[in-house]
Amino acid sequence: MLDIGPAFSSSGPLAQGVAAYRLRPAQIEMAQAVLQALEERSALVVEAGTGTGKTFAYLIPALLSGARVILSTASKTLQDQLFQRDIPALREVLKIPVSVALLKGRANYLCPHHLEETLRQGVLFDREEVAHLHQVQAFAQRTTSGDIAELGEVPEQSAIWRKVTSTRENCLGQECAHLTNCFILAARKQALQADLVVINHHLFFADLVLRDEGVGELLPLADAVIFDEAHQLPAIATHFFGQSLSTFRVIELTETLHALLPGLGIEQDELTQSARQLEKSTTPLRHSLTLREGRLTLEQVRREPAFAAAWEAFIQALEQFVGRLVTHGERAEALQELAKEAQNCHDMAVLWQTAELPGQVRWVECFPQTLHFNATPLGLGKLLGPYWQDTQRAWIFTSATLSVKGDFSHYLEAMGLPQARALSWESPFDYFHQALLYVPQDLPLPQEPTHTRTLLERARPLLEASQGRAFLLFTTYRALQEAQRILEAWKQEGQWAYPVLVQGQRTRSDLLKRFRRTKHAVLLGTSSFWEGVDIKGEALSVVIIDKLPFAPPDDPVEAARIEEINRAGRNGFMDYQLPRAILQLKQGAGRLIRDEQDRGVLMIGDRRILEKSYGTKIWQSLPPMARTRELAVACGFFQRPAASGPIEPVKRSDPEESH
Repeated sequence: MLDIGPAFSSSGPLAQGVAAYRLRPAQIEMAQAVLQALEERSALVVEAGTGTGKTFAYLIPALLSGARVILSTASKTLQDQLFQRDIPALREVLKIPVSVALLKGRANYLCPHHLEETLRQGVLFDREEVAHLHQVQAFAQRTTSGDIAELGEVPEQSAIWRKVTSTRENCLGQECAHLTNCFILAARKQALQADLVVINHHLFFADLVLRDEGVGELLPLADAVIFDEAHQLPAIATHFFGQSLSTFRVIELTETLHALLPGLGIEQDELTQSARQLEKSTTPLRHSLTLREGRLTLEQVRREPAFAAAWEAFIQALEQFVGRLVTHGERAEALQELAKEAQNCHDMAVLWQTAELPGQVRWVECFPQTLHFNATPLGLGKLLGPYWQDTQRAWIFTSATLSVKGDFSHYLEAMGLPQARALSWESPFDYFHQALLYVPQDLPLPQEPTHTRTLLERARPLLEASQGRAFLLFTTYRALQEAQRILEAWKQEGQWAYPVLVQGQRTRSDLLKRFRRTKHAVLLGTSSFWEGVDIKGEALSVVIIDKLPFAPPDDPVEAARIEEINRAGRNGFMDYQLPRAILQLKQGAGRLIRDEQDRGVLMIGDRRILEKSYGTKIWQSLPPMARTRELAVACGFFQRPAASGPIEPVKRSDPEESH
């Protein structure tokens, strides 16, 4: 086996070329395990605690092994960080002539054809969209990659992006006049020639789906695939192997048609009539379900007396709309593209109403104005397992949160990896002295209406002791909004002095930038701030988690999966709900201590962690912090060099108690 030890030695290239590098035994052991998997073409699951240096631990063997590697991470932001910072730094210090390519999904690249069509048609809805189009037009003249992330002035959520990028359905392929300057084709060509290709998980699963459908492929063949932030794979795979149709998307299609017709110079009556009929059918469909906001199972939907007739009228209107578009499609290329997208919507609607979908659960998500019809797979491991049987490749999965107290069974089952080698290394940080876990003694239970207010009242002295510098992480957006209202009221009453940043007010990246540069800020966030956030130093000294992150047991997908586990003679709570909650809690808690100098308090506003028997399993899965239930001890943490005050959980005997 290749000897990679010298690269990590105290006198090696990393020590000499990377300013922050320090010798970590766990990092070297992990790197050797990754190298072994690469050489054996085997499956490896690796959990490495914060501070282990897992990025270098998988990158160095990947770069030195000579293998052709696909590196997949959770987000486009992490992709850019690896491609622009981490990999170039290692290539320079290791003096390795490895070619590297960055590849994102189709929607991330400017499409010259659709930009040209949008400029020609001039169908824009407001001044902001016109301004964004001009910025995109200027960007097209100077970009070499076409990666829309380079144009930071135009927001990600701008409507213009959908008009100047392509989809698989509306791409003209070999018939496109802009084939020679197509950015997505250029990016894929670079990826085919590279030794290391950096992608994201969404693109990996999009490639799997295309291969399964026999309509092509996005990624080159490789000797190994390394998944960073691998804890996100089950959720992303669930999305790609499921199906979804929204009435909002259908309305978008009709609005696009209305905008196109004036410039096409063809008779409009039939097309306009079918579009209006389709739009009209979505209103009674929405009103047929009495729930204003939330999720419904298929059985609940079928019990609604007005639903069946409204659904049938919607299907018929959608079918007629597709037929009219196909009939007139020969008259205009834009109508052909629209017809393809409308046909996809119709196909999904037909799929959703099918009598039986083995291994899937059908459900509806209700919003005030729209409905989303979903079909979601239950046994994800059964779908994914066959892919990892490809022994011509190494499959490496790594994250800081994959196990429950070293037990990987939940993750291995979810991913269909029963035979994979699984290894774990704890964080090298001194959590007992760097951090304190505080669980208040007298909080209401999370389901009680006074919970959020009482949580903030108990947290206020702690936040005054830390002078803000905190994340308040919530399991629901409703609780976040209530907390925001309470803090705003306190500020008006002169009882609150710290700047408050709230998820939804700005983009996630902008909020984090503001948090870093705003002294004593307090940030309120939900799920997207529980992970992928790295704030070192005093700027983040307190993390408050409002309650244990159990998914609602009446959620249609959760309920169906629990029922399936229980039918198999197992325990849905202990084998599924509890491990999922623990892994998410570990992610949220992991925001607090990011390096050897960090210190802080983790406050969990849920007394079940101490009063339920399963609570022991939860707090023992967290980093080994000192623990207290005393507010004075928590507040005093910031006045002394080391935390103290361990607590003991209340003993219970029934592992299936209500949670």
